[in-house]
Amino acid sequence: MAIRSSKACWISLLLALAAVALPARAEEPAAAASEGAAEAVLTLDVDSFDEAVAKHPFMVVEFYAPWCGHCKKLAPEYENAAKALSKHDPPIVLAKVDANEEKNRPLATKYEVQGFPTLKIFRNQGKNIQEYKGPREADGIVDYLKKQVGPASKELKSPEDVATHFDDKKIYIVGVFKEFSGTEFTNFMEVAEKLRSDYDFSHTLHANHLPRGDAAVERPLVRLLKPFDELVVDSKDFDVAALEKFIDATSTPRVVTFDKNPDNHPYLMKFFQSTAPKAMLFLNFSTGPFDSFKSVYSAAAEEFQNKEIKFLIGDIEASQGAFQYFGLKEDQTPLILIQDGDSKKFLKDHIEADQIVSWLKEYFDGKLTPFKKSEPIPEVNNEPVKVVVADNIHDFVFKSGKNVLIEFYAPWCGHCKKLAPILEEAATTLLSDEEVVIAKMDATANDVPSEFEVQGYPTMYFVTPSGKVTSYDSGRTADDIVDFIKKSKETAGATQATPTSSEKAADAAEKAEPVKDEL
Repeated sequence: MAIRSSKACWISLLLALAAVALPARAEEPAAAASEGAAEAVLTLDVDSFDEAVAKHPFMVVEFYAPWCGHCKKLAPEYENAAKALSKHDPPIVLAKVDANEEKNRPLATKYEVQGFPTLKIFRNQGKNIQEYKGPREADGIVDYLKKQVGPASKELKSPEDVATHFDDKKIYIVGVFKEFSGTEFTNFMEVAEKLRSDYDFSHTLHANHLPRGDAAVERPLVRLLKPFDELVVDSKDFDVAALEKFIDATSTPRVVTFDKNPDNHPYLMKFFQSTAPKAMLFLNFSTGPFDSFKSVYSAAAEEFQNKEIKFLIGDIEASQGAFQYFGLKEDQTPLILIQDGDSKKFLKDHIEADQIVSWLKEYFDGKLTPFKKSEPIPEVNNEPVKVVVADNIHDFVFKSGKNVLIEFYAPWCGHCKKLAPILEEAATTLLSDEEVVIAKMDATANDVPSEFEVQGYPTMYFVTPSGKVTSYDSGRTADDIVDFIKKSKETAGATQATPTSSEKAADAAEKAEPVKDEL
């Protein structure tokens, strides 16, 4: 059974962001505990999971894979945090599940595990489940989770409370009320509980305690304080959905900056995880024209703020993950790229600052032509694993009349490099089977068709002659791959009517491959 994904994640970019955001640390200790010592982290499986969730009102669960490098790095930190948190009153339980083990995969599917490691917070015997979005080193995990077990919103009773609670570099959401009761307060606390892993919430009866904003404002209201754009934004709409929308819309800079400043990391993650169209301007921050580009681009973002589009400005040095993902080159900068909700891309390289606004207007007016990125079709393609590019993938995969296992890879991906000789061995084993082809496509140099959902590298799909698209999530040995193909292939004369492209796309989305290059 495939691990399904519920949203599009730009995993390649997020990997790069994680590298930027996390400071280098000294070599990790070889193990968190001496051999034979009991682990503080609770090990769960499909048989014990529900009982553990029901037993513990607050529990953090790591879904991991034994082969995952990032999981291995997290293990000693997670164990040390579990030891420290076991002494907390009440104890905070940290657990783990091997989501790569066959019998545990239904758990990974149920809880929408998209990559490894994935950490989730289970509150109130599993009635409230949230993504863990805190640090990944022991001290940071401990501090973050101690805050998570307290009230979702803290009451601010005095200016001293505010001075202790607030940091000018963070986002805070404060409910200002006449009294701590009624529909408005109830809805505010509901949103605070739901979003507490993302934001700091507090509530008060006195607006004059707050460091910014009108102290004489009529209550009740929600005040969002932030370190960018308008420093204070108020809302009086206490509908739960409206509150969530207000927080989402105002908690990200109008123009997100992609550089090496770790303070920007949360905004970058939110930007790339959004399904909205994205405008991205890439240039060298250290050169003279940067200031003029930034000024014009910021003004453009303000001019088009009512359009459904998000804006980013990225430094060449920090944006290598984005350049790899999109197949861009530094000598194209300054460049602006738009990726819309339909995965169409629009590119203007060597753009001048005074061209930005007019080019954006052409995009909004539908006057730009999307480009398709493709490597040249190979003139010679006689290796066991065939090379496919964007310009011939439909003919090669969907119109060949063969069973095709296709790998989407990135040249820089370590897991892809490990997989390459294994695919070669499997393809060599199946050379005599004329109904089967194993192929690969560099997804950083070619646009991936909409029939496939590629969220990480490597991602593999199996396509039958009838057009059935299935994500491959079986073993990583040549024998595993060969066995899967032999069991799954359609034979000549047994194919069904070819599904429509929309049916294939829907099937691909339903059976999307789990991320193989980890966060």
